[in-house]
Amino acid sequence: MDLVAQVALAGGLAWASGIRLYAVVFLAGWLGRLGFLALPEHLLVLQHPAVLGVAGVMGLAEFVADKVPAFDSLWDGVHTFIRIPAGALLAAAALGGMDPVWVAAAALIGGTIASTAHATKAGGRALVNTSPEPFSNWTASFAEDLAVPVGFWLAIQYPVLFLGLLVAFLALAAWLLPKLWRGLRSLLARLRSVFA
Repeated sequence: MDLVAQVALAGGLAWASGIRLYAVVFLAGWLGRLGFLALPEHLLVLQHPAVLGVAGVMGLAEFVADKVPAFDSLWDGVHTFIRIPAGALLAAAALGGMDPVWVAAAALIGGTIASTAHATKAGGRALVNTSPEPFSNWTASFAEDLAVPVGFWLAIQYPVLFLGLLVAFLALAAWLLPKLWRGLRSLLARLRSVFA
């Protein structure tokens, strides 16, 4: 695997971890096990049946939990402490055979990418949950379900394109996150006034 492909794999794993961690772990391990993806040595563990089983069960649980308005935000809150470190770990493992300096840099950048993806997803979903109907929540959830395998496929098949899209996503998130934060603060202020 050349350097651009490894960097795209690291970025794809980190980005997808911030949205659907268990799905991307299962997808990477399953594709590796079937021989469609040559995983770097430090990621071969994802092909193990135990890892695939746990990722599959947790992925199914996340798929269901993410369709329930309000509960999905609670799920995202708990997974803030899981998705971000996992994104950092997966990005570092994707470059695990390189100089330790680059592995450490990959972990830092991977954690940043995972946290940006997670914050964008969780913040957007918290605001979508303010709508009384469930259809906007379901639409957002199914869009995320589709984005992860498509993004991961692009990272594997078209690494340069994926890296360009990742940079565009990060730029969009940098613009969007302050707006999401203001929206969440406004929502919390309204909730406080209702309960005061």
